[in-house]
Amino acid sequence: MENSDIVISVIFLSQTVVGILGNSFLVYHYLMLYYMRCRLKFTDWILQHLIVANFLTLLCKGIPHTVSAFGLKNFLNDIGCKLTFYLHRIGRGVSISSTCFLSVFQAITISPSASRWTQLKAKSPSYIASCVYMSWALSFLVNIAFPMDMRARQNNRNITRLRVYDTCSTVHHNKVGDIINAVLLSVPDVVFMVLMVWSSGYMVCILYRHKQRMKHIHRSTFSFRSSAEFRATKTILLLVSTFVFFYTISCLFQINLALFHNPTSLWVNMASVITACFPTVSPFLVISS
Repeated sequence: MENSDIVISVIFLSQTVVGILGNSFLVYHYLMLYYMRCRLKFTDWILQHLIVANFLTLLCKGIPHTVSAFGLKNFLNDIGCKLTFYLHRIGRGVSISSTCFLSVFQAITISPSASRWTQLKAKSPSYIASCVYMSWALSFLVNIAFPMDMRARQNNRNITRLRVYDTCSTVHHNKVGDIINAVLLSVPDVVFMVLMVWSSGYMVCILYRHKQRMKHIHRSTFSFRSSAEFRATKTILLLVSTFVFFYTISCLFQINLALFHNPTSLWVNMASVITACFPTVSPFLVISS
């Protein structure tokens, strides 16, 4: 192995292990709360779906690339390639939708009583719960055709139009078809991103207005900064900001990979590292708050 391969191997291994440990700690935390029969907030229920999505991303993306970086390139067969890419796409879709629903729900929760969202506060948990289940179904359906053209590397000798990755490859039909397919797959992500940015901006405005009002109150029995709503809002805003940051960089890498017929291993590895950053970092953002 070359020095660059060793560095990539260590990065993938460290990222996967740290991410799995962080998400496993949250699973243990929620299991203890269930055992103690503690009443969880609705945001905790959404976070549990995010944890499952994080595991899918780390296990289906991190482990294959870690093994590949250590030199074992052809350890997956056709079924393994199809399954890992399909589950990774599902985890990625549920990750963005869960983060979006966290942001939207918290924006409705902290909205002023005089706002138009007051009527939604009581019913928002049932609405958001239905949307979360629908996002799982949407991820299963939208990505159902994605693994059809996936192939194992050892079975690619008689196929010339291939886009080769580290562990697998996909059949390359034509650039126009690839662009149309990429656009169709990106539509749900764009919708979730717009909702996420809008709800986050709305929460920032609410917090700013409250801070301005509190400056004129010298004595108050209630401090929004020390309340559970403020801590939850701050955590969700931090999660959303982190997600948008890594997702934007990941999209830039994915566009680069889609435009080139045979991308270099450096671009493939960097795209995989960026993709696994949010599932690795997000549990520690939750734990820290």
